[in-house]
Amino acid sequence: MLEGKALIEDTDMPLKMQIQAMSSASRALDLFDVFDCKSIAAHIKKEFDNCYGGGWQCVVGSNFGCYFTHSKGTFIYFTLETLNFLIFKGESA
Repeated sequence: MLEGKALIEDTDMPLKMQIQAMSSASRALDLFDVFDCKSIAAHIKKEFDNCYGGGWQCVVGSNFGCYFTHSKGTFIYFTLETLNFLIFKGESA
């Protein structure tokens, strides 16, 4: 496990949820090849959907940009190993 080695770039999540995000990313990196970003992101999304209800999104990679609207308290962007992780829950219309 790689907890403690993540660098949080930005977040508005409660601390408990931040820890879960980094732990989930660490577990995904243990399960999948570091180049399989799609499977890593799907694994994290599934964990968050199961714990906090549907609507979560996850983007994993080393070079990406995006624009989105999220529900307050559900956003985190961090780096772990060589990958960047963006996890958020989309805002309802």
